[in-house]
Amino acid sequence: VQLQASGGGSVQAGGSLRLSCAASGSIDSINFMGWYRQVPGKERERVAQILRNGDTNYADSVTGRFTISRDNTKSTVYLQMDTLKSEDTAVYYCNAYSLSRQTNFWGQGTEVTVSS
Repeated sequence: VQLQASGGGSVQAGGSLRLSCAASGSIDSINFMGWYRQVPGKERERVAQILRNGDTNYADSVTGRFTISRDNTKSTVYLQMDTLKSEDTAVYYCNAYSLSRQTNFWGQGTEVTVSS
């Protein structure tokens, strides 16, 4: 499974960005996909996740502001980020997990910078 992330950038606080993650390869083996983020000196944290059945879950810090969705026809997962805050500044990573292969797949990071 290969993951190609895009959509990061710089925005002022209160603004919006949309991240995209296109999956290719053995995508039928994927059970869920999500987004993580990491800032220097801190552990990578899960931001949002979407399961194969469409269920979603979010970190408390982004609930109500971020929305994860997917387009199965494009094998792409999106993260719509609204009302961005300076603390959302991080490198965001797309993730996919395969239960059958017990493997985590990662895309390259995309940087999000929110200025106050």
